[in-house]
Amino acid sequence: MIADGGPVTTAGSIAVGNLEALIDGRLARATAGRLSVGERAELVELIALRGHVLGCIADAERADVMADELVREVPTDPRAFVARARTSGAFHRFVSALNDLDTAAALGSDPADVAAERAAIYQALGRYDEALAILRPAAESHADFSARAGLAGLYGERGELDEAERWFDAARGSYRSTSPFPLALLEFQRGRLWLEHDDLRRARAWCAAAVRRLPAYVPAQGHLGEVDADLGETAAAINRLRPLALASDDPDYAAQLARILGNAGQTAEAQIWRDKAETRYDQLLARHHDAYADHAAEFWLTVGDDPDRALLLARHNLSLRQTPRARELVRRASSHRAG
Repeated sequence: MIADGGPVTTAGSIAVGNLEALIDGRLARATAGRLSVGERAELVELIALRGHVLGCIADAERADVMADELVREVPTDPRAFVARARTSGAFHRFVSALNDLDTAAALGSDPADVAAERAAIYQALGRYDEALAILRPAAESHADFSARAGLAGLYGERGELDEAERWFDAARGSYRSTSPFPLALLEFQRGRLWLEHDDLRRARAWCAAAVRRLPAYVPAQGHLGEVDADLGETAAAINRLRPLALASDDPDYAAQLARILGNAGQTAEAQIWRDKAETRYDQLLARHHDAYADHAAEFWLTVGDDPDRALLLARHNLSLRQTPRARELVRRASSHRAG
């Protein structure tokens, strides 16, 4: 299926504004000490969501700090441990995340919630059979968007594209909310899958669907820029990526822009963005080495032009998680270094 309009959701600009207002309101109440544990856990999720959508690593770091504070302050509440497991997973602290889920389960957390989070960690680790054993029964027994979306992503990572497409359609068809965020994230994930499998037509269709639904969605805009470049639409790619590289603290956009500019012969500006990306990757590796080893390896393998460093980072990433993507990165880095 190629993207159509899909379910009708709230306009993206309104939804982002509402998210900002909700976060600001919760933060003000938190400062006054008027948030419950559940509201504080939700605030962590809201800030992490904003960080993902707007390409803001500082938000992800802020959510991580808040989740850790919540566990320290209410160490008997399972919601605190589930919140911290999610932020730990985002920063690839997988062992810590699984330990927190064990604690949450022991403290009486909803078993279904814990199982879903555990499946996400197993998937990130490349433990696909264990993730599938959790997600498949849940998706087949309930008309639940989250379970079906999780299963679609899992099959995609396993390389079972027909099955992934079936579950992407099922998830999209079961969506009942008016919030654009979960659906835009699903459409982006679908587009990224097809980009990884070199189907630029489908990749563009689904990333564009995510951007239509949520114009401020930075990762989807970034992948559209990558597709533009791969299709030879260099000017469009540069025009799409330059504002992202200026505004985002994620160096991926500066790195992509440097690569495209360099290929277009615009070497002076390419060097500026390459240097900015290098500085930022070094900062992130110093703080979150596990989480950014793969992206930094990709940078050093391409415009960073340091295949030895790329291989070290790729091997470290593979030591953390045995996924096809991690293995392919090591293969590419090894081949590039040998060449």
